[in-house]
Amino acid sequence: LATIERNAARLGVPGVELIRGKAPEALKGLEAPDAVFIGGGITGAGVFEASWEALKPGGLLVANVVTLEGEARLTELSRAHGGQMTRIAVSHAEPVGGYHGWRPAMPVTQWRVRKGGGA
Repeated sequence: LATIERNAARLGVPGVELIRGKAPEALKGLEAPDAVFIGGGITGAGVFEASWEALKPGGLLVANVVTLEGEARLTELSRAHGGQMTRIAVSHAEPVGGYHGWRPAMPVTQWRVRKGGGA
């Protein structure tokens, strides 16, 4: 979370409040957020449901996954709620003998959905 706080300050994003804890327990008693980011854990019992319920109307939910199970869950949720899915693939140059080649990182599948429709 420290990295997120530094990035928010560096990029001038006002009003970012990071909640430390695990959903769904950490969401109890909070004001309805404008946005929720789920960085893994979308397959956890009640994580999406509690996050979606807490999100204010028109709010944005973004979830990132790297597992097949997570991607299957995002596909299911996308069918039910709409939104936009994106796959992000990054490779890094690494030595291969006396040359260099691309070593792929795990692809990230991202789902963006706005409560009330759209992405």
